[in-house]
Amino acid sequence: MSDNFIERSRYTCAQGGAAATVTALPGGIPILHSPSGCAGNFAWTQNGGAGLQVGGYCGTLTMPSSNVQERDVVFGGDSRLREQIENTLKVMDGEIYGVLTSCVTEVIGDDIKSVVAEFKKKGVPIIGAETAGFKGNSYKGYDLVLQSLFKDFLERDLAKNKKRVNLWGIIPSYDPFWRGNLEEVRRLLEQIGLEVNSFFLANDSIETIRQAGSASLNIVLSDVYGLGAAELFEEIHTTPYVSLALPIGASATESFLRTVGKAAGVNSKRVDSVINSEKKRYYRYLEPLTDCFTDLDLQRYAIVVGDANNATAVTRFLADDLGWLPEITVCTDSLQAPEQKRLQEQLKHLESQYPSTLIFESDGSRIIDHLKKKWPTNGSKYQNTFGPAFVIGSSLDRELAIEIGAPHLSVSFPVANRAILDRGYTGFRGGLRLIEDLLGTVVAGR
Repeated sequence: MSDNFIERSRYTCAQGGAAATVTALPGGIPILHSPSGCAGNFAWTQNGGAGLQVGGYCGTLTMPSSNVQERDVVFGGDSRLREQIENTLKVMDGEIYGVLTSCVTEVIGDDIKSVVAEFKKKGVPIIGAETAGFKGNSYKGYDLVLQSLFKDFLERDLAKNKKRVNLWGIIPSYDPFWRGNLEEVRRLLEQIGLEVNSFFLANDSIETIRQAGSASLNIVLSDVYGLGAAELFEEIHTTPYVSLALPIGASATESFLRTVGKAAGVNSKRVDSVINSEKKRYYRYLEPLTDCFTDLDLQRYAIVVGDANNATAVTRFLADDLGWLPEITVCTDSLQAPEQKRLQEQLKHLESQYPSTLIFESDGSRIIDHLKKKWPTNGSKYQNTFGPAFVIGSSLDRELAIEIGAPHLSVSFPVANRAILDRGYTGFRGGLRLIEDLLGTVVAGR
């Protein structure tokens, strides 16, 4: 991994992820306590990477901000923040407000907690999170907002509902397919008889979020993101959690449903019934494709590039469901050793046992070097070339695809060359969509 720099980063700072998270809540309005440039940076990063999902009622350039100046830095910005919250309440109709700090306001030591507490006493639905950019990337900001939500907004000491679960782990906007991914997982969980609170979808409401403490189980769709929030939730609301990889396609989704069903105490016969029904539909639609897949030789070697959620999940789908050969899997996040180990464990247990090489690399320009190291070329006319190949990553990986002469599909942030509304790749149905997109790209020039 390139430890000293990140070339073409695939995320923003913590405040950027926090702002996208608050915006995705039902009626959520972020209030940035920051200089004026912060929202602009988030807006254009999101604009260039979230599949055209920019703005909304109160997102990106329409976010309220204290726009702190030199005077506030010298004398403190608490009064400016208080003024901004009051003005926001006058002109913006929201269901929840989230005050988010920046590097500048945390360095000067502004006490946002006391300011937020003043408005909470007046009955304002408001939370505050310390999300200075130096605390981490956008995924960290997502976790910090969830922690504030669980600590300061949810009702406490609620009776547990055995059928109720909470679902998180997919970051709004920084997974461009977040809506579709959450919706499909929610649909499957409801099929096995669970009541699901997913926080960010059209079916969610502020009231269901307030009641999230009544859940008997929290499901985190990640081995990295949202785990701090899950631990805090368990400490405050005594709700246990399971951390599971993003389920894409039949193999991963069947395993996911069985694990969740067991953890949630769902009758195994009901889980079996849902799995059998979904698999019947899944393979019924795949069956007509098999002749073309084999006769047109649509199998490919693959390079998978993505964040901690997508990289290993897509690799598992390619190797276990589609029958492709993912030679290299590149995770572009800067992860700690325990987090890296969790991802490595995922690829050790592929049903196909295909030996994909997992690399942690934040410098996208070095991926080609990793490929040449694993698949060296000697210039021989009859050498075993890396082809036919395919690159599955972000828009930043198109240059890699061009360099090795391979088709390319953007599935992880940033996605600048696709428009995305509710498309997703999770579950049985998401697996079908991903197969469509992959093979459609292969045959697009025919």
